[in-house]
Amino acid sequence: APALTAALGATGEVQAHAVAYLRWSMPGLPALLAVLAATGVLRGLQDTVTPLVVAGVGFGANIGLNVALVYGLGWGVAGSAVGTSVVQWAMLVTYLFVLAPRFRRSGTAWAPRASGMRATAQVGSWLLLRTASLRAAILLTVMAAAGAGDLTLAAHQLVFTLFSTLAFALDALAIAAQALIGAELGAARPDAARRLTRTMVRWGLGFGVVTGAVLALAAPVLPGLFTTDPTVQAAATVGLWVLAAGQPVAGYVFVLDGVLIGAGDARYLALAGLVNLVVYAPALWVLAQLATGGFGWTAAWPGPNAAVPDAGVQLGLLWLGFAGVYMGMRALTLGWRARRDEWMRLGVG
Repeated sequence: APALTAALGATGEVQAHAVAYLRWSMPGLPALLAVLAATGVLRGLQDTVTPLVVAGVGFGANIGLNVALVYGLGWGVAGSAVGTSVVQWAMLVTYLFVLAPRFRRSGTAWAPRASGMRATAQVGSWLLLRTASLRAAILLTVMAAAGAGDLTLAAHQLVFTLFSTLAFALDALAIAAQALIGAELGAARPDAARRLTRTMVRWGLGFGVVTGAVLALAAPVLPGLFTTDPTVQAAATVGLWVLAAGQPVAGYVFVLDGVLIGAGDARYLALAGLVNLVVYAPALWVLAQLATGGFGWTAAWPGPNAAVPDAGVQLGLLWLGFAGVYMGMRALTLGWRARRDEWMRLGVG
C-alpha cells in the first residue's frame, strides 16, 4: 500500500490516510467483484429494480456506518473503508438470497463450468480491457492532481465524488440501454434498435443538460458541504463549473457505452478505450505542466489571495482534460461506431 500510494504521488499526511483506506478497503474487494457479477446477471434478466433497491439500501447503510465509525468511534479514514467493506459483503449476501431461487428454478449450478467460463472470457476479457483503460485515465488524473499539491488533490477528490454520483444517475440510462438493445438485437429487430438508440441518446443529452445546469448553479455552495477549507472550496467550485459544462457530453457517452455493451460490441469498446487513452495521456501531461507552472506559464490570476485562484486554475485545467479531452474522445469514438452498422449483430444480443 505505501508503494502504490507513493507511485500515485501521495506524500505526508495524504499518503498516511491513503494507505489506511487502501488496507481496510481491500477485504471488501472480493465481495465487490461478486456484487458486480450478480448485478450483471439481474440486468441480463432485465431486472433493474432489484439492483436499484440493493444499491440504494447499501448506499444508505454505508453512510450510516461511515458516520458511526469515522465520528462515533473516531476511526477516521480507516472507518470509512471498514464501513464500505462491511456493506459490500452485506450486499453480496443479499444478492445470493435473491439469486438462489432463480438458480433452482432454472437448474443452474453454483459451480462454474469450463464452457461457460470460456464464453464469458471471450466478451469479458475485452470489457476488462475497456474498463482498465477507463480506470487508467482516472488514475492518471489523480496523479496529475497529486502533483499539483495537496489542496488541489483534495479539491479534485471532492469534484470526482460528485462526478461519480452523477455518473451513477447517468448509468441508469446506460443500464436500460444494455438490456433493451440486447433484447431488440436478440429478436433480430435492427430498426427498433436504431430507434431505441436515438431515443436513449436524446434522454442522455437532456439529462446531461439538466444536471449540468443544476451543477453550475450549485457549484459555489456544494464544496461547503464537504470541507471548511476556503482554498479547497474555491478550487472545487472551478472544477465543478468545468464538470457542469461537460455533463451533456457525459450523458451522450454513458448512453452509447450502454448501447454497445448491450450489443456485445466489447472488442470495439476495448480498442476505442486504448485510442482514447493514447490521446488523453499526452494532453493531460501538457495540462498538468501548465497547472504547475511549466512552459514558463503561471497558473494564477490577479487577486489578493494568490493561493485560492492558483488551486482553482490548476483544477480547472485538469478537469478540462478529463471532462473535455477524455470524455470528448469517448464521445467521438462511440458516436462514430453507433452511426455504423457493424455493431448490430442480430440474434446474438
